[in-house]
Amino acid sequence: MKNLTLHDLQASVRDNAAFVKIDDYLSITQAFLEYLQHSNPTRIVSPSQQHYIFYQYSKNDGYKITRPLNSNLFIEKPEDFVKNFERFINFLSDLKRHQEKIVDNSTYQDYINSKEIDKVIYTLQQSIGCIGDSFDNANQSRKRIGQLFEALIKLVIKELGLECEPRTVNLPIPDQEGYFMSYQLDLVFSKNKAILTSETKFLHPSEIVGSVKTTSKDRIDKVFLDKFLLSRLLKRDVKVIAVFLHDVQRAVRGNSIFGINSTFKTNHFLGYTVALNKLDGVYYVDPRPEMTSNPRLAEQIRDFQQFLIKDLWVLTK
Repeated sequence: MKNLTLHDLQASVRDNAAFVKIDDYLSITQAFLEYLQHSNPTRIVSPSQQHYIFYQYSKNDGYKITRPLNSNLFIEKPEDFVKNFERFINFLSDLKRHQEKIVDNSTYQDYINSKEIDKVIYTLQQSIGCIGDSFDNANQSRKRIGQLFEALIKLVIKELGLECEPRTVNLPIPDQEGYFMSYQLDLVFSKNKAILTSETKFLHPSEIVGSVKTTSKDRIDKVFLDKFLLSRLLKRDVKVIAVFLHDVQRAVRGNSIFGINSTFKTNHFLGYTVALNKLDGVYYVDPRPEMTSNPRLAEQIRDFQQFLIKDLWVLTK
């Protein structure tokens, strides 16, 4: 098979008929990693945080620079990634059977401790992100990358045997007859098919709302507001979780344009927690160091693997 060009990969990412199953993500990721091997773009290590790297594409591809990649999570060799992906899919099958009890099963401890789940999800999504970084239209690229991250998380949850789909609801505004507030929910998931009745025609009490974004930058307030308004308008507590890929961006540090800047707003997060409500779970594939070192944040923020192996099952009981 001929080596794919970056333009070939761009066409695949743009294809609206693609990415309907997890194997589609495997195919694009494997193709991108093989592209890195044969095209040999410049690999740049961030001087400010050396476990973050960038790739700069060749002159033919406009010398475009990728987003920062966490080399502790991003699997660069295609043959290594394929092995990791196969283990991941096998583990999902076992997780579907054992559910949250899997964390107490010694058979799976080495795999869980390896954090391979986060590595696979990160590599799948960031490969698409790096292809998107080569597009001429940055806004179009960001939108498509975000759509594909939502779709990826949906497919993973469905692989575990749960119901999971996006949903748009038009909620009546109390005491304002004829007025409705439209809500586009990234994901609504539940362990069993929820039967919506006239009393619960928008969201069943067993259903969880998931907000899925590549970054919390400029979006964290909306997630908290969603839980507040959904609960207020439906007159009951609505469980809302957030899944983020990362909160880092390239920034100028000293004389280098390859520094790393955190986009996570600690004070906003804590302020919304106090002023509005706590979310029912916040999960990062690539959490920032302060999310584990700050006890107030560590109490609420976990890595994505924790969501899959335990919290998902507890939330949907």
